[in-house]
Amino acid sequence: MNTKSLSGKRSAEHVVKDIRRATRRRFSTEDKTRIVVDGLRGEDSIAELCRKEGIAQDLYYTWSKEFMEAGKRRLAGDTARAATTGDVQDLRRETSALKEVVADLTLENRLLKKTYGSPRLQGIF
Repeated sequence: MNTKSLSGKRSAEHVVKDIRRATRRRFSTEDKTRIVVDGLRGEDSIAELCRKEGIAQDLYYTWSKEFMEAGKRRLAGDTARAATTGDVQDLRRETSALKEVVADLTLENRLLKKTYGSPRLQGIF
C-alpha cells in the first residue's frame, strides 16, 4: 500500500468523524431526566427503553448515576451550585466590594477608638 492511499483513508475517516460529531443528537436536561425516570419506573426494560430512545445503554446508566448522585447531594443539604450566570457574578462582585467597605470602616473605627479613646469611657455612649 502506498502512502497516498493511507493519507486518503485517514482524511476520509477524519471527515466521517467530523460528520458524526456534527450530527450527534444532543439531549436537553429535561430529556435526560425523563429518560432516567422512565427507566426507574420499570414499565419497560432498560434495553427496550434505550432502543426506543435511540441511545446506548451505557449512556443511560451514566445519566442514571449522575441523576442519583445529584439527588443524594441535594438531599444531604449540599446547596452550593456552580453559578456562572452574569447576574450571579455581578452579585459576587458587589458582595466583595461591600466586604471591602465594611473592612475599611472597621479599621477606621478601631483607629478612631485608639486615637480618641472608647466612647463609653467618655460618656458619649
